[in-house]
Amino acid sequence: MTRRELWTCQLGTLEYGAAAALQEELRERVIAGELPDLLLLLEHPPVYTLGRRSEPADLPFGEQFWRARGIDVVRTQRGGKLTYHGPGQLVGYPIMHASDIPLFVRTMEEAIAAALAEEGIAARGRDHEGHAYTGVWVQERKIASIGVHISRGVSAHGFALNVDNDVEPFHQVTACGLPDVRMTSIALESGRHGTLACMRKRVAFAYAQAHGLRQRIVTPQRLGIAAARPVPSIR
Repeated sequence: MTRRELWTCQLGTLEYGAAAALQEELRERVIAGELPDLLLLLEHPPVYTLGRRSEPADLPFGEQFWRARGIDVVRTQRGGKLTYHGPGQLVGYPIMHASDIPLFVRTMEEAIAAALAEEGIAARGRDHEGHAYTGVWVQERKIASIGVHISRGVSAHGFALNVDNDVEPFHQVTACGLPDVRMTSIALESGRHGTLACMRKRVAFAYAQAHGLRQRIVTPQRLGIAAARPVPSIR
């Protein structure tokens, strides 16, 4: 029997609002059976995103303060609280059928941890300790954030793995609802820079494997989105 496929697509750098709209468009097509399960891989320009459980105190000084400093602020439908996205961070948006949300999140954590193990970094999920600890951790340092939104049994949003990005913007706000959280990255843990291209491949493979799916790499054109949205390549 042929295994079901996970179509993986690299989208380059995309503004958060455009990526959110694209996810909804593609989710409708997955729900309709026009597309199989998808995994979108991309980067965002600097942006703070607020999940459904975010509170005003999570973002000190207010939204305009950060926008004036070049960091956009966007409210989202995903679960979780405030997080940061920026260049050098690997963002993954699985648009997949998901009937068991805790299992879906746990599988996401395990896939990221497996990819990190290939880099020699021992990591683990901690979602069993409560919503605030969802994500992937290296000892007590957080290296990947997770927040999903399920509609009609299909997911959107997903994970953000710190690869070679600046983590200081996390420490200027209350990231993930944890005032004392210390964020880390592959570059900080390993001392190696320039691993983003490698991690895109490793994470995509590990993610498909964790779900028992066969990965198929597709272009934006194959999804029918390139004509409407030019997508620059990641460095």
